[in-house]
Amino acid sequence: MAVRFDSSSQDRRTRVQGRPVDSYPQVVPEAERGAVHRITVVGEDVLRRRCEEVTAFGTPELARLVDDMFATNRVAGGAGLAANQIGEGLRVFVWDITDDWGVRHVGHIVNPVLDEIPAEQRRLVEESEGCLSVPGPYRVVSRPDRAVVRGRDRTGEPLVIEGRGYFARCLQHETDHLNGRLYLDRLARRERRTALSEMAEAREAVFARRAERAAELGK
Repeated sequence: MAVRFDSSSQDRRTRVQGRPVDSYPQVVPEAERGAVHRITVVGEDVLRRRCEEVTAFGTPELARLVDDMFATNRVAGGAGLAANQIGEGLRVFVWDITDDWGVRHVGHIVNPVLDEIPAEQRRLVEESEGCLSVPGPYRVVSRPDRAVVRGRDRTGEPLVIEGRGYFARCLQHETDHLNGRLYLDRLARRERRTALSEMAEAREAVFARRAERAAELGK
């Protein structure tokens, strides 16, 4: 399925898997069902390997992975999460994010591929970006303001998701993860070093907040 989101639209309904819905719970059902995992941190090998294609759809294992990713993302307060961030080297990511126009987007995608957006249809935007696997620091990263990602849902149905602004940034960031890249790789060497230094100072406090949040949520 393909649903195009126009940033000028007045429709502010939540988009679930790209489709507008009239109502949706604050806590996604997958997060209620899922278990919380430890989030991998820069320096771990799984974050540097290109993730493998999913070949079996509609399985309990894939459904459980998606549920667990949503639960982990919720506890960590993230906008999105890739499978290798919980140690699974598969091409899957999830998102729960509110964009620049106040529209909430919720969903997951399997085996995603980013479209090449023609230069005349996009512009580069420099905005602050962080990562759950780089706990603490944020840095300004330049990315296109529009993204289209194609893949499948966990049952194998074709899926096309378009994002603009902050949501486009999320789609690109998570696809980078599945290709073994971090936002740090888009920084100059000196800036990358300072970000890692900030992470070393902040990580224990970030981990403690995540543990507290998990306990509050009974996870």
